[in-house]
Amino acid sequence: MSRARLLTCVGFFLASVLGFLAPEASARREVFTPEQKAKLEKADRLLIDVIAITDQGSVDSGPLTEVVVRRMKELNYTTLLDPAQPNDVVFKVKCEQRKSWEGTMASGGDADLPDSPSRVWKGPACQFSYLLDGKKMGWRKEVRTDFQDADKAAAEANAGDPGAYAMSKLKVRLEEYSFPALVTAEWGQVQRLLTLLDRPGVSSARKVTIITQLGDIFAIEAVPRLQAALKDPDPNVAKAAALALGNIGHKESTATLVDALRTGPPELRAAAAKGLGQVGGLHGDVSVVPPLIEALKTDDLALKTEVVWALGKVPDRRAYEPLFQIYKPLQRVSGPDTDPQIVKLKEALNWSMKQIDTWEYIQ
Repeated sequence: MSRARLLTCVGFFLASVLGFLAPEASARREVFTPEQKAKLEKADRLLIDVIAITDQGSVDSGPLTEVVVRRMKELNYTTLLDPAQPNDVVFKVKCEQRKSWEGTMASGGDADLPDSPSRVWKGPACQFSYLLDGKKMGWRKEVRTDFQDADKAAAEANAGDPGAYAMSKLKVRLEEYSFPALVTAEWGQVQRLLTLLDRPGVSSARKVTIITQLGDIFAIEAVPRLQAALKDPDPNVAKAAALALGNIGHKESTATLVDALRTGPPELRAAAAKGLGQVGGLHGDVSVVPPLIEALKTDDLALKTEVVWALGKVPDRRAYEPLFQIYKPLQRVSGPDTDPQIVKLKEALNWSMKQIDTWEYIQ
């Protein structure tokens, strides 16, 4: 088997592995039926159902509902409050002074993903879910206050009623939390995410969230916009774009990522190297090897480490000697006082050189 064909086969294998280990939104969409996917991708009319519960029982959820409605309108959804009106999806938010567990399991699966409901958290929290055709889907998210004991927190703040204090703090968290982008990604509505990304006044933090979600759902149609984002003046936005392009793995991203690796600002180059390794590895594209080898000539240990990892994803004999020349003097570096970044670099070198040796053996 030729090397090019072998690497292409490896690329398809890696694609299947990446699909198995895909981020939550993409992985979840794979369990939808074709009919459910089609409905969620077209969903527009959302029935907003918000409840608020304190130790005294149910309280007025109006202030919380106002925030949820306004935030979902940021993505141009039509929001409804009357259950009698036709709707595509029921978007549910349950805010409690003392949260009751509604997760799918105690640990593993969705329970261990970021922002998933915490089994051990008993303090103030808002839990997000949605219904499609009257059926509660598996998507769950949760946002919490920075205190677990509302009684103690309210007393320390001289705030009076603990329940009201907890709801006021949860309202602040609803203003901050990116639940609209997260659920929109879950539904696969790429255009709404792109529209919000380009809206004037959107904070850099929210841009990072949107870009990350586009990468997580492998939104190929977002590639041109993400390539442009590599030039964003905010380094966090640019880095998120590089990583998202790597996740999506579209071959057209290669040239842009190479340019970012060669000419981008220092804070972008490590993310560009990581993205380039993912794209090159997925397609068995050894054209990425020379620019990665060139990028090894840096004193930036974080960048050097990411470049080494990337070279291991696109195994090529040309990279072995440059990697070994970095590894050789590090063999004598060990002990509890070793720079943690050096430890990470040695780990990357060990793995990547083994990958090259393996490919040489099986050719």
